Amino acid sequence: MSAGGPRWRLLAADVAEALVGLGATVVGLAAGALLTSTVEVSSWPGLVGAALVITVADVGLREPLRRFAAVGGAVVAVVLGLAAQLTIAYAALVLMPGIEVSSLGGVVATIVVAAVVMAGARWLWGAADSGYVVADVLGRASRARRRAGPEGVPAPSRSGLLVVQLDGVGAEVLREAVEAGLVPTIQRWLDSGTHRLDSWWARVPSTTPASQAGLLHGDSSAIPAFRWWDRGLGRLVVTNHPEDAALVEERLSTGEGLLAGGGTAISTMFSGDAATPLLVMSRTRAPGPDGRSPGIGPGEEYVRFFASPFVVARALVLTLGEIVKELYQGRRQRARDVRPRIARRGWYVVLRGVTNVLMRDLNTALVSEALLRGDPTVYVDLVDYDEIAHHAGPSRPEALRALEGLDRSLRTFERVASLAPRAYRCVVLSDHGQALGETFHDLTGRSLTDTVRALMADPGAAARSSLGGEEWGPLNALLSSAPTLRRTPVVHGPDAAARRREPEGVPEVAVVASGNLGLVWFPQHPRRLTLEDLAERRPGLVAGLAAQEGIGVVVVDSRDNGLVAVGDRGLVLLERPEADVQGEDPLAPYGARARADLARAARLENTGDLLLVSSVSAGGRVHAFEHQVGSHGGIGGRQNLALLVHPAEWHVDDDLREELDGRRLLVGAEAVHAQLVRWARQAGLRP
Repeated sequence: MSAGGPRWRLLAADVAEALVGLGATVVGLAAGALLTSTVEVSSWPGLVGAALVITVADVGLREPLRRFAAVGGAVVAVVLGLAAQLTIAYAALVLMPGIEVSSLGGVVATIVVAAVVMAGARWLWGAADSGYVVADVLGRASRARRRAGPEGVPAPSRSGLLVVQLDGVGAEVLREAVEAGLVPTIQRWLDSGTHRLDSWWARVPSTTPASQAGLLHGDSSAIPAFRWWDRGLGRLVVTNHPEDAALVEERLSTGEGLLAGGGTAISTMFSGDAATPLLVMSRTRAPGPDGRSPGIGPGEEYVRFFASPFVVARALVLTLGEIVKELYQGRRQRARDVRPRIARRGWYVVLRGVTNVLMRDLNTALVSEALLRGDPTVYVDLVDYDEIAHHAGPSRPEALRALEGLDRSLRTFERVASLAPRAYRCVVLSDHGQALGETFHDLTGRSLTDTVRALMADPGAAARSSLGGEEWGPLNALLSSAPTLRRTPVVHGPDAAARRREPEGVPEVAVVASGNLGLVWFPQHPRRLTLEDLAERRPGLVAGLAAQEGIGVVVVDSRDNGLVAVGDRGLVLLERPEADVQGEDPLAPYGARARADLARAARLENTGDLLLVSSVSAGGRVHAFEHQVGSHGGIGGRQNLALLVHPAEWHVDDDLREELDGRRLLVGAEAVHAQLVRWARQAGLRP
């Protein structure tokens, strides 16, 4: 082969790639101009020239934008990216002959329409995935390979590990999605034998913070629920607030987390001791010594996403489409009288659009960048399904459809990994499942807080309650990266106002909910109250809660017999297995793990004086103490059976598994962490 052969092929491939991109931009701009009245095109050469200016200027401005965003984080990258796109498009359309622009609004409308047209074209071509979002990184990797030539690109000699968390997706839900053809990438992995689908048991509290702390740090003992009263601090701790997430990580991190040694964490609650934490809740506090936010990174990854032509416009348009879809789907549930259901209004409608489009695209781009950098271990949390399932139901059509988008992200990761400098293996797991059921409020007509106060015979008792707000987590992490706000992290959601205020005094009672798990504290007492203490101070409270419709079991400590699980018609001593059940066993509906899980949960530091679990039906339906028709946090139904999809050559070690209903499973996120660490060692990623 002549010396000029490879160079000629390289030149031809690059030219073809550039022409395809230019053609897409021309078509998009033409459609935008045609459908708006403020941009008129009388010359096709002028339109091609404008598209060429946009394409070239985009490449030329990326380096300056990266420098500006290096100290600004994600929010600055958003602003700079949008400003860059508008400036480039406006200049290109105004300066080119044969194009008349009457207003800046016309340019904005043209870009929006162009984004819609280009997204629609990709859908018609069967490419409605995240490929367009990561086209820049894929193009850079492909060009680097072509320049190296066939002899210059050796097979990756180093291994890599990509862990993708599908938040809230239960093992049984994934199996149903495979059968329904909703997750073709995972189905192909399973059918071809490259991967296996296993299950693992998410212990109480089966919440994202607890499971993720166990998965990433190997220790979830500091987390009794999604939120809790901390007697030492004298206030409520909420894990999707940056300050509190950082506090929790300080308590549990040993520096040897799953991502220690150069790993990358993306959109997680905790860092796993990653060298590069991006959109990590616990790392969005004040900037470090270099002036950069420790949880947001250098900013370059964000600029590549937000400053690419039409990417942000496309994301914003599709975000709006997701909002409209949510309004339609909520209306459809009401019109069809689907039950159980909840009102799907308010901020959730907007948050669903942001989470399921903008955040997913951003996460996909960040993971792709990390893979092409060759980061040894990458962990990302994708929350799309969990957000929808809370409000629609875990097996409802709109929740299952969210799995299609997650599967497309996996396909994109697979494509990017094929160009990466490491041979990445992919593990897909979840932190818990979800269980369906009517809310406690809808069942009884009042909240858990009001129920507790009524049984205290003091309806006016000063109380602090927290019964929602999980869905604000991803947006809190993104907004807290704003440079002018870093020293006071941005907090949104139901707890935000109270969290920002100084406490005006310790309340008589604090009530919080994590799905169908409820916790009750009496904070004015310096220590946890026992059953005997409560009988003296609040007679009838424990028995009244146990007899309450919608509550299945109340766990309380006692002076002489340890932890007691109290039901409406019986009780069991959790820490005395030799003792007989008195009356009917209140734990029977919850399965074989109920005694061990509740005993552990009730001995965690900062757990409530009372631990409540809703009743569970024979069909596995529970009653969330929050405004959720699909919930998790306690025990009952499908919420505790999480998924684990792993390479077939990586076996689950039997010494880490426990017997559960005739099967041997990994029990607890700590066991999954231990297995992941073993696989990382097997791949040469850890000493």
